[in-house]
Amino acid sequence: QVQLVESGGGLVQAGGSLRLSCAASKSFNVMGWYRQAPGKQRELVAAISSFGSANLADSVKGRFTISRDNAKNTVYLQMNSLKPEDTAVYYCNAVDRFLNNNWGQGTQVTVSS
Repeated sequence: QVQLVESGGGLVQAGGSLRLSCAASKSFNVMGWYRQAPGKQRELVAAISSFGSANLADSVKGRFTISRDNAKNTVYLQMNSLKPEDTAVYYCNAVDRFLNNNWGQGTQVTVSS
């Protein structure tokens, strides 16, 4: 059974930083992060391929960085200059070669103004 274990969420003031980590029990072609705020749909934040090609949502470009360590099957999301509107539950996502989506349990990120 695939496991995605997230860590690093928490409460931070606006302008602060957090780093999320997601360790997978196996390797995946694409790993990334989605977020879901109360009353809103889940949205893609960032994704990165095993080759290092990254894609970030326009709302986080210049503030967030996604990276991965293939040897550890781990993906990271460095979040800087956080804003209150970044408050959401952040979910790790991993897509296998059959295009099946796998999800972590979610980690809460709260940015206070």
